[in-house]
Amino acid sequence: MKKSTNKSPIAKRFRGFLPVVVDIETAGLNPATDAVLEIAAVILDINDEGIIHPTETHFAHVIPFEGANLDQEALEFNGIDPYQPLRFAVAEPEALDIICKPIHQAMKNTGCYKAVLVGHNPTFDITFLQAAVNRTNYQNNPFHTFTTLDTATLAALAYKHTVLAVAVKKAGIEFEAQQAHSALYDATKTAELFCKIVNQWQELALNLR
Repeated sequence: MKKSTNKSPIAKRFRGFLPVVVDIETAGLNPATDAVLEIAAVILDINDEGIIHPTETHFAHVIPFEGANLDQEALEFNGIDPYQPLRFAVAEPEALDIICKPIHQAMKNTGCYKAVLVGHNPTFDITFLQAAVNRTNYQNNPFHTFTTLDTATLAALAYKHTVLAVAVKKAGIEFEAQQAHSALYDATKTAELFCKIVNQWQELALNLR
């Protein structure tokens, strides 16, 4: 992939990393055996005023891979029926394309050399993402293999709470509990939370100069 020679503000802010908020809904807790059911990604950028904000959102319902474990307790928790035909789900390789191709384009546009996964307790999401990449031999994974940015940690610092629904509300962001545990909704709210904290820090840093 040919990279831009001029680094954008977002590339400069995160030392060449493009922050992308990711949420993955699954049929269990074991990335080696349990199905990925939904993937959502929110790409971020910085505007002319120096404010970080969401720019693009991408989402896919995912067909459980062959032989995948479907834990009933997990399905009851997230309310997903993996075989509901109106999900219009796609196989893992296509789902990875839906998420990763726009990220590569955003990296090219901004001069970033790697994407960094932003998540709420992101170890969960990156291990399931990497499992899907390995399972499908996917060649275009844009994400750093282990570096992540954790909004649970940032929320503990900024708002003294680590639960997403509570931290979001403490940040003054609307949160509808009935929509939680959808990858698209949780990724959107996590992106809003991350942007709010980063922008608050930027404002504080400017005021302290």
